[in-house]
Amino acid sequence: MVKHLEANLPEGISEAAAATRGRTLAQLFDLDPRRTERLSLAWEGWLVDFSKERITGLGLDALLDHAASVSVASWIAALFAGEKVNLSEARPALHTALRQTDDTPVIVAGDDVIPMIRAVQARMRTLALSLRNGERKGAAGAPIRHVINIGIGGSDLGPRVVCDALASASSRFDVAFVSNVDPAHLARTLRSRVPAETLFIVTSKTFTTQETIANARAARGWLIAALGGDCNVGSHFIGVTANVEEASAFGIAIDDILPLWDWVGGRFSLWSAVGLPIAVAHGFDRFEQLLAGGARMDAHFRSTPFSQNLPVLLALITFWNTRVLGHDQRVVVPYAQALSGLPAYLQQLSLESNGKRVTRDGSGVAGPTAPAVWGTTGTDGQHAFFQWLHQGTPTVPVEFIVPVRGTDAPCEQQVLLVANALAQAQALLQGVSERALTLRLGELGGAALQAAVAARTCPGDRASTTLLLPTLNAFELGSLLALYEHRTFVEGILFGINSFDQWGVELGKTLTPPLIAALGSSSAPFPLEVDPSTRALATHARSLLAS
Repeated sequence: MVKHLEANLPEGISEAAAATRGRTLAQLFDLDPRRTERLSLAWEGWLVDFSKERITGLGLDALLDHAASVSVASWIAALFAGEKVNLSEARPALHTALRQTDDTPVIVAGDDVIPMIRAVQARMRTLALSLRNGERKGAAGAPIRHVINIGIGGSDLGPRVVCDALASASSRFDVAFVSNVDPAHLARTLRSRVPAETLFIVTSKTFTTQETIANARAARGWLIAALGGDCNVGSHFIGVTANVEEASAFGIAIDDILPLWDWVGGRFSLWSAVGLPIAVAHGFDRFEQLLAGGARMDAHFRSTPFSQNLPVLLALITFWNTRVLGHDQRVVVPYAQALSGLPAYLQQLSLESNGKRVTRDGSGVAGPTAPAVWGTTGTDGQHAFFQWLHQGTPTVPVEFIVPVRGTDAPCEQQVLLVANALAQAQALLQGVSERALTLRLGELGGAALQAAVAARTCPGDRASTTLLLPTLNAFELGSLLALYEHRTFVEGILFGINSFDQWGVELGKTLTPPLIAALGSSSAPFPLEVDPSTRALATHARSLLAS
């Protein structure tokens, strides 16, 4: 049962919602023979079909009017112009400048940032080449053959999803990622690496991120234990940070520290020096192709009318599903093993950006904001949670992301993969009725027939959007990731919130240090503000840690 939320909706949207109430998706298709044509968009070899969403042309028109009324166009212009769209921190959000293909000036605080970006990109190219060509040596004189990126959040998810996605393009270099402060993550990663041939990229804007610095110290200890305290283990580290002083104090040479800027948020930073692991794993030329793909989507987003603008249209669908229909979840299913990390990447992008309860001016939001985002690859998901999607009591919109041509030679499996994606979207829409099942299973008869029909009936009428990409190379991947970035930004505008801060993330960080001290010593007092439950849990954990 789909909920319709009535409060705080613009009049045109309320009227459009009322027109769909009580109608199934199948009926909406019957009422408009051109529905698929009206509610899909072809672009640069892509086809994005949202005709299976519970919306009509009238609803889309009302949403487009709403986008105009909340000044989406002005916000887009402000984003690209380097204005302080991150209002709570008084900062621009200029990740688009990182992938700009020309040298048109972008001014921040009176300075053109493009020359700085080009200088860092040149250093990235040099570092990547030296590693890939075996020219970079470790403290013992051996060429570096393994690179491990130590970071968390945007310093991990972005480069990780790209490195995984492009892995089939025959990477010639071993690049791994460690994010979890659980010591097992680092230990398992180090198990197959040779200390003398291993380099760590420590990525942290502040160079004080607890999890990252703890892992970096452990990595340094591993090197010292293997190579000896007299060796220059600093030659086994590269820092990516805005805090050069802290990185230098850690022992990283100034020439091995790549800068970050406060006008690039962590979850939008894979296009910056944070993307160094991509350039190492797959070559800087492929990293540039990724940037070019992102720039292509930037141009589309910046200049295309909203009725044909992919990020805007998909954001409007999210707004409709969330604010009008009351969906509090969104399932993302990439039909490509290479995109197995995409749902986790989109979780951070969407939920850290738009998981907010107040508007830009601090007042309460008028309704729900970002729906929970989760998913996994198809066809694995089909054998896990698709049962719930087809027959479960909730109804949740699904996004199918399908690179049609595989990166390997054409084969039967690729056809099977694409067919599965299309069939699942069709099944969510059509379901299978009691009548059809009764005809099919009629030989059973009586109670057995009734039970079999009840168990097999799928109600259908479940919404989805399908994105068909021509293939999955660095260029198309860049466009896909930029699409989701811009979509997230527009969703924030529609919800009336600031998509570029993350104050909720900071709360747990402030509460952790006192608990670290209390857990580390049986005589250390617990902070006064600790609640009884946390005190009991910490007391038990302290006894186990001490045993």
